Amino acid sequence: MTSYQRGAHEIADGTWAYLQPDGGWGWSNAGLVTDGDASLLVDTLFDLELTARMLSELRAVAPAAASIGTLVNTHANGDHCYGNQLVTGAEIVASTASAREMGDVPPAMLAALLSAAPDLGAAGAFLRDIFGGFTFAGIEVVPPTTTFDDELTLRVGGREVHLLELGPAHTQGDVVVHLPDQGVVFTGDLVFHGGHPIVWAGPVAHWIAACDRILALEPSIVVPGHGPLSDQQCVKDQRSYFEWLVAEGTPRLAGGMTPLDAARDLAGGPYLGWGEGERLVVNLIALARDLGLAPPDDVLTLFGGMATLAAER
Repeated sequence: MTSYQRGAHEIADGTWAYLQPDGGWGWSNAGLVTDGDASLLVDTLFDLELTARMLSELRAVAPAAASIGTLVNTHANGDHCYGNQLVTGAEIVASTASAREMGDVPPAMLAALLSAAPDLGAAGAFLRDIFGGFTFAGIEVVPPTTTFDDELTLRVGGREVHLLELGPAHTQGDVVVHLPDQGVVFTGDLVFHGGHPIVWAGPVAHWIAACDRILALEPSIVVPGHGPLSDQQCVKDQRSYFEWLVAEGTPRLAGGMTPLDAARDLAGGPYLGWGEGERLVVNLIALARDLGLAPPDDVLTLFGGMATLAAER
Protein backbone atom coordinates (compact mmCIF):
# COMPACT_ATOMS: atom_id res chain seq x y z
CA MET A 1 0.00 0.00 0.00
CA THR A 2 1.10 3.59 -0.64
CA SER A 3 2.48 5.16 2.55
CA TYR A 4 0.65 8.22 3.83
CA GLN A 5 0.55 10.49 6.87
CA ARG A 6 -1.95 10.62 9.69
CA GLY A 7 -3.90 13.81 10.29
CA ALA A 8 -5.65 16.63 8.46
CA HIS A 9 -4.84 17.20 4.78
CA GLU A 10 -6.34 20.14 2.90
CA ILE A 11 -7.45 18.56 -0.37
CA ALA A 12 -9.28 21.59 -1.79
CA ASP A 13 -10.02 25.13 -0.62
CA GLY A 14 -11.77 24.80 2.75
CA THR A 15 -11.98 20.99 2.54
CA TRP A 16 -9.89 18.56 4.56
CA ALA A 17 -9.49 14.81 4.67
CA TYR A 18 -8.54 13.33 8.02
CA LEU A 19 -6.54 10.15 7.44
CA GLN A 20 -5.55 7.30 9.77
CA PRO A 21 -2.88 4.92 8.48
CA ASP A 22 -2.65 2.09 7.92
CA GLY A 23 -6.35 2.00 7.07
CA GLY A 24 -6.84 -1.47 8.53
CA TRP A 25 -9.47 -2.63 11.00
CA GLY A 26 -10.93 0.42 12.78
CA TRP A 27 -8.47 2.93 11.30
CA SER A 28 -10.96 4.95 9.30
CA ASN A 29 -10.86 8.30 7.52
CA ALA A 30 -13.07 11.34 8.06
CA GLY A 31 -13.41 14.82 6.56
CA LEU A 32 -14.27 18.48 7.09
CA VAL A 33 -16.04 20.88 4.74
CA THR A 34 -16.05 24.60 5.53
CA ASP A 35 -17.20 27.91 4.12
CA GLY A 36 -16.56 30.97 6.28
CA ASP A 37 -17.77 30.13 9.79
CA ALA A 38 -19.89 27.19 8.62
CA SER A 39 -18.63 23.62 8.83
CA LEU A 40 -19.69 20.03 8.19
CA LEU A 41 -17.88 16.98 9.53
CA VAL A 42 -17.89 13.70 7.63
CA ASP A 43 -17.83 10.87 10.21
CA THR A 44 -16.32 10.48 13.65
CA LEU A 45 -13.82 7.83 14.72
CA PHE A 46 -13.80 4.51 16.58
CA ASP A 47 -13.30 5.77 20.12
CA LEU A 48 -13.43 8.99 22.11
CA GLU A 49 -9.68 9.53 22.36
CA LEU A 50 -9.20 9.29 18.60
CA THR A 51 -12.19 11.53 17.89
CA ALA A 52 -11.06 14.15 20.42
CA ARG A 53 -7.60 14.24 18.85
CA MET A 54 -9.10 14.61 15.38
CA LEU A 55 -11.37 17.48 16.46
CA SER A 56 -8.44 19.25 18.10
CA GLU A 57 -6.28 18.90 14.99
CA LEU A 58 -9.10 20.10 12.73
CA ARG A 59 -9.66 23.16 14.92
CA ALA A 60 -5.96 23.95 14.58
CA VAL A 61 -6.15 24.10 10.78
CA ALA A 62 -9.73 25.35 10.32
CA PRO A 63 -11.26 27.80 12.83
CA ALA A 64 -14.75 26.88 11.57
CA ALA A 65 -14.25 23.45 13.16
CA ALA A 66 -14.58 25.06 16.59
CA SER A 67 -18.36 24.86 16.19
CA ILE A 68 -19.40 22.12 13.78
CA GLY A 69 -22.92 22.71 12.53
CA THR A 70 -23.53 19.41 10.75
CA LEU A 71 -22.16 15.90 11.15
CA VAL A 72 -22.80 13.31 8.44
CA ASN A 73 -22.35 9.64 9.32
CA THR A 74 -21.69 7.73 6.11
CA HIS A 75 -22.83 4.47 7.71
CA ALA A 76 -23.46 2.70 11.01
CA ASN A 77 -20.14 0.97 11.72
CA GLY A 78 -18.61 2.21 14.95
CA ASP A 79 -15.38 3.44 13.38
CA HIS A 80 -17.49 6.05 11.59
CA CYS A 81 -19.91 7.06 14.37
CA TYR A 82 -18.75 6.07 17.88
CA GLY A 83 -17.33 9.56 18.45
CA ASN A 84 -20.61 11.37 17.75
CA GLN A 85 -21.10 12.41 21.38
CA LEU A 86 -18.10 14.75 21.16
CA VAL A 87 -19.62 16.82 18.34
CA THR A 88 -22.01 18.63 20.63
CA GLY A 89 -24.77 20.79 19.20
CA ALA A 90 -24.42 19.51 15.63
CA GLU A 91 -27.24 18.29 13.45
CA ILE A 92 -26.38 14.63 12.82
CA VAL A 93 -27.44 13.36 9.40
CA ALA A 94 -27.53 9.77 8.14
CA SER A 95 -29.65 7.59 5.92
CA THR A 96 -32.77 6.08 7.44
CA ALA A 97 -31.29 2.60 7.06
CA SER A 98 -28.11 3.63 8.86
CA ALA A 99 -30.09 5.13 11.71
CA ARG A 100 -31.92 1.82 12.16
CA GLU A 101 -28.65 -0.09 12.08
CA MET A 102 -26.63 2.17 14.37
CA GLY A 103 -27.62 0.41 17.57
CA ASP A 104 -26.98 -3.12 16.28
CA VAL A 105 -23.36 -3.29 17.48
CA PRO A 106 -23.10 -1.07 20.58
CA PRO A 107 -19.64 -0.34 21.97
CA ALA A 108 -20.55 -2.33 25.09
CA MET A 109 -20.86 -5.42 22.87
CA LEU A 110 -17.35 -4.94 21.50
CA ALA A 111 -16.02 -4.34 25.01
CA ALA A 112 -17.72 -7.55 26.18
CA LEU A 113 -16.34 -9.55 23.25
CA LEU A 114 -12.83 -8.33 24.01
CA SER A 115 -13.27 -9.24 27.68
CA ALA A 116 -14.47 -12.70 26.69
CA ALA A 117 -11.78 -13.12 24.02
CA PRO A 118 -9.62 -15.56 26.06
CA ASP A 119 -12.55 -18.00 26.08
CA LEU A 120 -13.33 -17.66 22.36
CA GLY A 121 -10.33 -19.50 20.95
CA ALA A 122 -8.93 -18.36 17.62
CA ALA A 123 -11.82 -15.95 17.03
CA GLY A 124 -11.11 -14.26 20.36
CA ALA A 125 -7.41 -13.91 19.60
CA PHE A 126 -8.30 -12.40 16.23
CA LEU A 127 -10.70 -9.92 17.85
CA ARG A 128 -8.01 -8.84 20.31
CA ASP A 129 -5.56 -8.42 17.46
CA ILE A 130 -7.78 -6.17 15.36
CA PHE A 131 -9.72 -4.25 18.03
CA GLY A 132 -7.53 -4.43 21.13
CA GLY A 133 -5.98 -1.02 20.42
CA PHE A 134 -9.27 0.85 20.82
CA THR A 135 -11.10 1.89 23.99
CA PHE A 136 -14.86 1.32 24.00
CA ALA A 137 -15.57 2.42 27.59
CA GLY A 138 -17.62 5.58 28.08
CA ILE A 139 -19.01 5.70 24.55
CA GLU A 140 -22.64 6.71 24.17
CA VAL A 141 -24.03 6.01 20.72
CA VAL A 142 -25.63 9.29 19.64
CA PRO A 143 -28.08 8.65 16.80
CA PRO A 144 -28.88 10.92 13.86
CA THR A 145 -31.21 13.85 14.38
CA THR A 146 -32.06 13.99 10.66
CA THR A 147 -32.52 11.03 8.33
CA PHE A 148 -33.15 10.76 4.61
CA ASP A 149 -33.64 8.25 1.81
CA ASP A 150 -31.98 8.31 -1.62
CA GLU A 151 -30.62 11.87 -1.81
CA LEU A 152 -30.29 15.02 0.28
CA THR A 153 -28.66 18.38 -0.46
CA LEU A 154 -27.17 20.34 2.44
CA ARG A 155 -25.61 23.78 2.52
CA VAL A 156 -22.39 24.72 4.25
CA GLY A 157 -22.34 28.48 4.03
CA GLY A 158 -22.72 29.10 0.32
CA ARG A 159 -21.61 25.62 -0.71
CA GLU A 160 -23.80 22.70 -1.71
CA VAL A 161 -23.04 19.26 -0.30
CA HIS A 162 -24.86 16.32 -1.91
CA LEU A 163 -25.55 13.15 0.04
CA LEU A 164 -26.30 10.02 -1.99
CA GLU A 165 -27.51 6.80 -0.42
CA LEU A 166 -25.94 3.93 -2.35
CA GLY A 167 -26.51 1.03 0.05
CA PRO A 168 -27.22 -1.62 0.95
CA ALA A 169 -23.70 -2.77 0.12
CA HIS A 170 -21.04 -2.59 2.83
CA THR A 171 -23.84 -1.91 5.33
CA GLN A 172 -27.58 -1.37 5.03
CA GLY A 173 -27.45 2.38 4.45
CA ASP A 174 -24.13 3.50 2.91
CA VAL A 175 -23.92 7.20 1.98
CA VAL A 176 -21.35 9.13 -0.03
CA VAL A 177 -20.71 12.86 0.40
CA HIS A 178 -20.19 14.70 -2.89
CA LEU A 179 -18.81 18.23 -3.24
CA PRO A 180 -19.64 19.10 -6.85
CA ASP A 181 -17.86 22.46 -6.74
CA GLN A 182 -14.53 20.74 -6.02
CA GLY A 183 -14.88 17.31 -7.56
CA VAL A 184 -14.44 15.65 -4.17
CA VAL A 185 -16.22 12.51 -2.95
CA PHE A 186 -16.03 11.08 0.56
CA THR A 187 -17.04 7.47 -0.07
CA GLY A 188 -17.29 6.07 3.44
CA ASP A 189 -16.62 2.35 3.35
CA LEU A 190 -17.88 1.89 -0.17
CA VAL A 191 -14.18 2.18 -0.98
CA PHE A 192 -11.32 0.53 0.91
CA HIS A 193 -8.15 1.71 -0.80
CA GLY A 194 -5.40 -0.89 -0.59
CA GLY A 195 -7.33 -3.34 1.55
CA HIS A 196 -10.00 -5.96 1.00
CA PRO A 197 -13.51 -4.54 1.45
CA ILE A 198 -15.96 -6.40 3.65
CA VAL A 199 -19.57 -7.15 2.71
CA TRP A 200 -21.58 -7.02 5.92
CA ALA A 201 -24.86 -6.44 4.07
CA GLY A 202 -24.70 -6.80 0.29
CA PRO A 203 -25.76 -7.99 -2.15
CA VAL A 204 -22.49 -7.82 -4.02
CA ALA A 205 -24.26 -6.57 -7.16
CA HIS A 206 -25.39 -3.49 -5.22
CA TRP A 207 -21.78 -2.68 -4.36
CA ILE A 208 -20.77 -2.91 -8.01
CA ALA A 209 -23.66 -0.58 -8.86
CA ALA A 210 -22.55 1.80 -6.09
CA CYS A 211 -19.08 1.97 -7.65
CA ASP A 212 -20.70 2.87 -10.96
CA ARG A 213 -22.70 5.65 -9.27
CA ILE A 214 -19.54 7.08 -7.71
CA LEU A 215 -17.67 6.95 -11.03
CA ALA A 216 -20.58 8.72 -12.73
CA LEU A 217 -19.90 11.72 -10.48
CA GLU A 218 -16.48 11.99 -12.20
CA PRO A 219 -14.61 12.97 -9.03
CA SER A 220 -11.01 14.15 -9.23
CA ILE A 221 -10.36 13.49 -5.52
CA VAL A 222 -11.66 10.41 -3.73
CA VAL A 223 -11.43 10.13 0.04
CA PRO A 224 -11.93 6.43 0.81
CA GLY A 225 -13.31 5.15 4.09
CA HIS A 226 -9.95 3.48 4.73
CA GLY A 227 -6.60 3.98 3.06
CA PRO A 228 -4.79 6.81 1.27
CA LEU A 229 -6.29 9.50 -0.92
CA SER A 230 -6.84 8.67 -4.55
CA ASP A 231 -8.70 9.57 -7.71
CA GLN A 232 -11.23 7.44 -9.59
CA GLN A 233 -8.72 4.59 -9.89
CA CYS A 234 -9.38 3.29 -6.38
CA VAL A 235 -13.11 3.07 -7.20
CA LYS A 236 -12.36 1.20 -10.41
CA ASP A 237 -10.10 -1.16 -8.47
CA GLN A 238 -12.87 -1.81 -5.94
CA ARG A 239 -15.32 -2.55 -8.73
CA SER A 240 -12.86 -4.94 -10.37
CA TYR A 241 -12.39 -6.74 -7.07
CA PHE A 242 -16.09 -7.54 -6.86
CA GLU A 243 -16.26 -8.62 -10.48
CA TRP A 244 -13.39 -11.01 -9.71
CA LEU A 245 -15.13 -12.21 -6.54
CA VAL A 246 -18.30 -13.05 -8.48
CA ALA A 247 -16.48 -14.63 -11.43
CA GLU A 248 -14.18 -16.80 -9.30
CA GLY A 249 -16.36 -17.36 -6.26
CA THR A 250 -19.60 -18.37 -7.95
CA PRO A 251 -18.43 -21.63 -9.55
CA ARG A 252 -16.58 -22.66 -6.38
CA LEU A 253 -19.55 -22.04 -4.11
CA ALA A 254 -22.05 -23.50 -6.56
CA GLY A 255 -19.81 -26.55 -6.87
CA GLY A 256 -20.03 -27.26 -3.15
CA MET A 257 -17.01 -25.50 -1.66
CA THR A 258 -17.56 -23.85 1.70
CA PRO A 259 -16.83 -20.10 1.81
CA LEU A 260 -13.73 -20.81 3.88
CA ASP A 261 -12.40 -23.38 1.41
CA ALA A 262 -13.19 -21.07 -1.50
CA ALA A 263 -11.31 -18.28 0.30
CA ARG A 264 -8.33 -20.59 0.79
CA ASP A 265 -8.41 -21.40 -2.91
CA LEU A 266 -8.54 -17.73 -3.92
CA ALA A 267 -6.26 -16.20 -1.28
CA GLY A 268 -3.19 -16.30 -3.49
CA GLY A 269 -4.93 -14.52 -6.37
CA PRO A 270 -4.50 -11.03 -7.82
CA TYR A 271 -5.37 -9.27 -4.54
CA LEU A 272 -2.70 -11.01 -2.46
CA GLY A 273 -1.00 -7.66 -1.87
CA TRP A 274 -4.09 -6.00 -0.40
CA GLY A 275 -4.45 -5.80 3.37
CA GLU A 276 -7.00 -7.63 5.50
CA GLY A 277 -7.12 -10.64 3.17
CA GLU A 278 -9.05 -12.59 5.79
CA ARG A 279 -12.14 -10.59 4.81
CA LEU A 280 -12.37 -12.74 1.70
CA VAL A 281 -14.17 -15.34 3.84
CA VAL A 282 -16.95 -12.89 4.78
CA ASN A 283 -17.25 -11.68 1.19
CA LEU A 284 -17.70 -15.25 -0.04
CA ILE A 285 -20.32 -15.85 2.66
CA ALA A 286 -22.14 -12.77 1.32
CA LEU A 287 -21.85 -14.08 -2.24
CA ALA A 288 -23.20 -17.45 -1.09
CA ARG A 289 -26.21 -15.63 0.38
CA ASP A 290 -26.70 -13.91 -2.97
CA LEU A 291 -26.68 -17.32 -4.63
CA GLY A 292 -29.39 -18.59 -2.26
CA LEU A 293 -27.06 -21.00 -0.48
CA ALA A 294 -27.89 -19.70 3.03
CA PRO A 295 -24.52 -20.21 4.75
CA PRO A 296 -24.20 -19.60 8.51
CA ASP A 297 -23.43 -15.91 8.99
CA ASP A 298 -23.55 -15.30 12.74
CA VAL A 299 -20.82 -13.17 14.32
CA LEU A 300 -18.74 -16.07 15.61
CA THR A 301 -18.88 -17.82 12.22
CA LEU A 302 -17.78 -14.66 10.42
CA PHE A 303 -14.93 -13.84 12.79
CA GLY A 304 -13.99 -17.48 13.29
CA GLY A 305 -13.61 -17.93 9.54
CA MET A 306 -11.50 -14.80 9.27
CA ALA A 307 -9.36 -15.88 12.22
CA THR A 308 -8.72 -19.25 10.57
CA LEU A 309 -7.75 -17.73 7.23
CA ALA A 310 -5.58 -15.06 8.87
CA ALA A 311 -3.69 -17.72 10.83
CA GLU A 312 -3.03 -19.69 7.64
CA ARG A 313 -1.75 -16.78 5.58
